[in-house]
Amino acid sequence: MTISLRRTSLVLVLAGSTLMPLLGCAPMIVGGAVVGSLVAVDRRTAGAVVEDEAIALKASSRIRDSLVERAHVNVNSYNRQVLVTGEVPSAQDKQLVEKIVSEVDNVRNVVNELEILGNSTITQRANDALVTGRVKAALVDASDLYASSFKITTERGTVYMMGRVTQREATRATEVITATSGVQRVVRILDIISEEELSRILASQGKSK
Repeated sequence: MTISLRRTSLVLVLAGSTLMPLLGCAPMIVGGAVVGSLVAVDRRTAGAVVEDEAIALKASSRIRDSLVERAHVNVNSYNRQVLVTGEVPSAQDKQLVEKIVSEVDNVRNVVNELEILGNSTITQRANDALVTGRVKAALVDASDLYASSFKITTERGTVYMMGRVTQREATRATEVITATSGVQRVVRILDIISEEELSRILASQGKSK
């Protein structure tokens, strides 16, 4: 397989994984980590990856039980920091979601980006999914970045980036994402690590800076 074909295949995988949640009609989308082969290239420990998946699943289930279908809430957890995005009908529901998430075991922080609006349409969600796909492809194209170090989600044109990265990587990724078509705003929810810590992580994964 040539380099160009490998890149094309990767972009197709990224786009497919981004669009997959739209194939269902459920109002809740779980943005947990993929457990398995991705653990090997993730900057979290294997235990943290599994823990984040459990947090996202538990939080989503409890939100669904409380709000039923009157809200559209996305839950993403990275290193026990939880991002909630989407739409709820009232300020009380927004506060309720934050309370529900904060009470899930092992959550260390909740970033509540919910908007008090009517639920987004399938078309709007599909557009956000395409933006996410473009952003992931742009990060893959950036030779000075490890695309797998970033967890990306998009809501109404706002791109949220999560991950454990250096300040240099955060700045560079922000530049790449901001220049991507369809991105209206970038919100960074990052754990900043030192260059020395990055070197240790890469060495443990058999990579070099």
